[in-house]
Amino acid sequence: MTEKNLVDSHHVKLVTVYASSSAALKPVYYDAARRLGETLASAGKAIIYGAGGQGLMGSVADGALARNGQVYGVVPEFLKNLELTHSGLTGLKVVKEMRERKQLMLEDSDAVVALPGGSGTYEELFEALTMKRLGHWVGPVIIVNTNGFYDGLLQFMEYSVEERFMGRNHLKMWSVVDEPEQVLDAIDNSHGWDADALQYANVTAANA
Repeated sequence: MTEKNLVDSHHVKLVTVYASSSAALKPVYYDAARRLGETLASAGKAIIYGAGGQGLMGSVADGALARNGQVYGVVPEFLKNLELTHSGLTGLKVVKEMRERKQLMLEDSDAVVALPGGSGTYEELFEALTMKRLGHWVGPVIIVNTNGFYDGLLQFMEYSVEERFMGRNHLKMWSVVDEPEQVLDAIDNSHGWDADALQYANVTAANA
């Protein structure tokens, strides 16, 4: 795949954030999530996320709103009460199902940031990576590896390349940072990706 220039974060206006809704985590995770919200808002980036008012979701929103940032939420009707929808959002869209939520959170965003989370966060992250691999969505994907949370997953993805389920070029689809304050630089240094990625989606001897 021919790489374009590195991404310019000044052109990134709307950032999708994937994160846990758990209210039973270590303080280090909430602190990092809040700092992410503060960092994005201070840089003038709007956030779209799952609308939760607790867990890492709530911390991201609280951090951004405290810095006068814009935060938009998307939540399925059946999760509205379970995830305690944040009451101070700039905008909220209630949808019928998870599929619609994921589509709306991704389709207009310029970048994705994944904080630690559970199965829902993994699903969202891998859907973004799959869409990027196919060239259907091509923005930067940044994984915030708070407290080494994603170490095992990152090792597994390297193993997927070693076993040739993914090509080495696919490792450029995401970037990893330890601290939320590093996210903007990671966006700036993300490899360009475009629609011709579809030609390289399947691993062959030439691109393994």
